[in-house]
Amino acid sequence: MIERDELQLDSIFSRKSIRYFKEQEVEREKTERLLAAAMAAPTACNQREWEFVVADRKDVLAELAAASPYAGPAGRAPAAIVVVCSRGELKHPDYFQQDMAAACENILVEAESLGLGAVWLGIAPEQDRMDKVAAALGLPDDIIPFSIIPFGYPAEKREAGDRLDKSKVYCNQYGTRFF
Repeated sequence: MIERDELQLDSIFSRKSIRYFKEQEVEREKTERLLAAAMAAPTACNQREWEFVVADRKDVLAELAAASPYAGPAGRAPAAIVVVCSRGELKHPDYFQQDMAAACENILVEAESLGLGAVWLGIAPEQDRMDKVAAALGLPDDIIPFSIIPFGYPAEKREAGDRLDKSKVYCNQYGTRFF
């Protein structure tokens, strides 16, 4: 078995959800790296329908925090990236959620590699949450809010833990164990 240290993917295995942040501004260069990582994600037929809104004003972050009972971390972060979908760019509408999710995961992994903390706050497909985010950001009707990712320097210590569950892996047919 390959040891994790040999994989050179430490940021994947050390990634964890951070919900409390220091009151320290994140350098613009690091925010740009998060956005570049998001846009490095694959999309169906390269439709690249994602767009991103960076929120760093306290009033906007407070509105985002009020969008869902679980969005409190947005109000405690110095910044957040709101991942949205541009309907006008959709060539394959049935796949946009997968594309948005890949961009979100890239942001989370890159945040870890930069020494930042982040957490994925689901907004879609809950219409009331989507409406609140759209109102907070002044989104036009053709832009679909997908998620909020608050980020900053962690004010909490958390361990990632080992999530490999061998009982959930099969080989060739369901029921035939891989491990």
